[in-house]
Amino acid sequence: MQKDPVYDIVVHNGTVLTLNEGFDIFNRGLVCIADGSLKRVEDRPASEPPPSARHVIDACGGIIMPGLVNTHTHAAMSLFRGLADDLPLTIWLNDYIFKAEARWLNPERVYTGTLLSCAEMLLSGTTTFCDGYFFEDAVAAAVQKSGMRAILAQGIVDFPAPGVPDPKKNVAEAARFIEGWTGKTPLITPGLFCHSPYTCSEETLKEARRVADEADSLFQIHVAETQEEVKEIQQRQGASPVQYLDHIGVLNARTLLIHAIWVNEADIACMARHRVGVSVATESEMKLASGVAPIPEFLKKGLAVGIGTDGSASNNDLDMFQEMDTTAKLHKVLTLDPTVLDARQVLALATRSGAEAIGLGKQIGSLENGKKADLIIIDTHKPHLTPLYDPVSHLIYAASGSDVRDVIIDGQLVVRDRALLTFGLEPIFDSVADLARQIASY
Repeated sequence: MQKDPVYDIVVHNGTVLTLNEGFDIFNRGLVCIADGSLKRVEDRPASEPPPSARHVIDACGGIIMPGLVNTHTHAAMSLFRGLADDLPLTIWLNDYIFKAEARWLNPERVYTGTLLSCAEMLLSGTTTFCDGYFFEDAVAAAVQKSGMRAILAQGIVDFPAPGVPDPKKNVAEAARFIEGWTGKTPLITPGLFCHSPYTCSEETLKEARRVADEADSLFQIHVAETQEEVKEIQQRQGASPVQYLDHIGVLNARTLLIHAIWVNEADIACMARHRVGVSVATESEMKLASGVAPIPEFLKKGLAVGIGTDGSASNNDLDMFQEMDTTAKLHKVLTLDPTVLDARQVLALATRSGAEAIGLGKQIGSLENGKKADLIIIDTHKPHLTPLYDPVSHLIYAASGSDVRDVIIDGQLVVRDRALLTFGLEPIFDSVADLARQIASY
């Protein structure tokens, strides 16, 4: 007689939101994990005891769901949270952020700032994020320590940047980063990040695309973020930013277009033809008064769309629950249609669709047998989550990151009962506070 397997982790006694294609929900859900993967995701009779496991987790009637996927961050920019607020994007970037980065960033500080962001994301239910910044080796080291899953990209601009004083070496530095981190750990996927069509020349963009294609890496770029950018590229290149990138051969299915606010029907058709992924960072875009990305139109064209927070210098937090709530409500008030971007659609953007947008759809984003065991447990035994008629609606319109109780990534517990298990926070708080005093007194 064959014995039942002993799993690494079993999670039970909760409502499982699978986020699979059929959006299956199991009210008496059971999730079994072994070797970092999901082995069983199903309903279980209330009278049946959970299977044997090295670690059994009682969800206590809460919600068991895929970890959230943050499709656009600059993690180390937590160091500049609140440094320069209530400004237009061009002034915010050129007069404050670029100058602060040039003066204050080094590998040690980027490492610390990234750990701070990883803590914030983990404690609010994000298990995977897609990053682009400078000193990305330090970012990767911090992510590895945190236990998170991430796509990490070395930033590319055509002017002296932190860690790359000679802009002629910008793409080569990104290629070195990709080579150094490819296959180093299963949780980190390296890529490259061209800042924008107005900070990278055609030559730089083409060379970066070549490097990304040779490495089969994700190519990220801010595009059509402001009206000023669209006007500038139209004047310089005779085309919209999206169509300019198309003309020079940069767009393909391993591309993530970030923001994509000021796009027209021809742009969206072009994006769909190339099957690019899209990341929308609603709260950052609102705060900088950049505009509103047409998410419903993207979805109608079949684009894989994810939600990102952007860096916490422009958001100013990394809570994906707040991002989901704001994204849903903004589109309703913009269209005067309360049915636009319903709760299920928005939850999918932050999980399954976001994973697809960054090229990880076969691994994460839903709770299905064979996928990676990246999941979170929401504690619903709280006044603001009572009563609970519809768990999906609650997640979008009532829950917050502070309701996340447990986090599992790649089959490993990284947050238990709201406590980080992979690293301590106090030394990080001390280091960041010390740097903030220096910046404030400068």
